[in-house]
Amino acid sequence: MSERFQFVIPGKPEHICTVRLAVGSVAAGCGFDVEEIDDIKTATGEACQLVSCHEMEGYAREYTVECLTDPGRITIKVINTSDELMEKTNKRCIDCPNEGEIGKLLIKSLMDSVEVSCEDDKKTILMTKTKK
Repeated sequence: MSERFQFVIPGKPEHICTVRLAVGSVAAGCGFDVEEIDDIKTATGEACQLVSCHEMEGYAREYTVECLTDPGRITIKVINTSDELMEKTNKRCIDCPNEGEIGKLLIKSLMDSVEVSCEDDKKTILMTKTKK
């Protein structure tokens, strides 16, 4: 039976660790092993950075993370749901906003399928991982 989890996250980068922990817990409930959970958490963290920070001049005010689970499978959707940007007062990235391409490559290497779309300047990343 499928289950759906949804989190609305403030766009500040310091909240990404909270998302990683929550999604890791959801993935553990699907039966993924420790290595797979680490991959899912890393990909989710990168997706959050892409949606809320990278390739933008400011931080998204908020974004949404949705998880759809089935036994042995998790689909994660990270969506910029904000209409405004907050100023980047504490630049944590070395080459922000240009670091997005590395994040996309990392996500694609860790997840089974990845779709990145951008509509009305709002980025969405859809990722799926199936238990081995």
